[in-house]
Amino acid sequence: MADDKKASNLTATKDELLKYYRDMLLIRRFEERAGQLYGMGLIGGFCHLYIGQEAVVVGMEALKREGDQVITGYRDHGHMLACDMDPKGVMAELTGREGGYSKGKGGSMHMFSKEKEFYGGHGIVGAQIPLGAGLAFANKYRGNDAVSFTYFGDGASNQGQVFEAMNMAQLWKLPVVFIIENNQYAMGTSVTRAHSETHLYRRGASFGIPGMEVDGMDVLAVREAGRQAVDHARAGDGPYVLEMKTYRYRGHSMSDPAKYRTREEVDDVREHNDPIKRCERRIFDSEFADEAALKAIDKEIKAIVKEAAEFAQESPQPAPEELYTDILVTA
Repeated sequence: MADDKKASNLTATKDELLKYYRDMLLIRRFEERAGQLYGMGLIGGFCHLYIGQEAVVVGMEALKREGDQVITGYRDHGHMLACDMDPKGVMAELTGREGGYSKGKGGSMHMFSKEKEFYGGHGIVGAQIPLGAGLAFANKYRGNDAVSFTYFGDGASNQGQVFEAMNMAQLWKLPVVFIIENNQYAMGTSVTRAHSETHLYRRGASFGIPGMEVDGMDVLAVREAGRQAVDHARAGDGPYVLEMKTYRYRGHSMSDPAKYRTREEVDDVREHNDPIKRCERRIFDSEFADEAALKAIDKEIKAIVKEAAEFAQESPQPAPEELYTDILVTA
């Protein structure tokens, strides 16, 4: 996945690199703690961790403007944190508590924040893709210059509604960036076993939608490719497809032992292509910070995550009458 020649042409300021490092580390430490809470029985239902894919959402988030929307599938905790949603509210929702973003009723896969323009978190594979196009339709209808950042995985890219949404998005020149997070395995099935066309950025080609394959383990490569796609959509030229070649270290969900791949494969990616380590190397090479400074950031992040976990465990369970709220809208 790594391309050192391309990577050498990517630059960022000290403040940018340190922010990306901090944001990716927050997602990593948060997800590690979420995995621990799941193991303790404090998180029920499904729980899909984002460990290994942090560069994708952090690199794209660097391009967002006020009013831009984000929508994704069920592997969504990283997207929430990148949108600056409060880690305490996210963790409380994971544990089904009243202090969560969906009042404890949505859990890991279904939480939202209108304030942060985050529209889920969707448990049905591919369900968010036509909704993401719908958000872009609303932007065009309103005449603003907002862009819909619509994320989905390599497995969801085979769903029929993907192509319906892409056709309409290109037909109406909707401002949407379709971001395929290709982590190589749809649940337990490798891309090469499930896709006759393994270059997923070509998914929109028959509709005339441009696409690009991106090193999704490099936050700066993501940001640069994302800039081209977002500028294209914001200028009124219609949708764009980005295939982020990334990798998840954990199983598909917490209940997945991931026996369909070898430990050596995972360890090789961790050792040679980890997105946080690659950002760290850039920081050291540019002499923007030393090891002690990065350890201080890690200490700060761990404290934030610890506070979130404590808040989640101390937050009360939703009251029984909460079952009857948020199910009907009346004029």
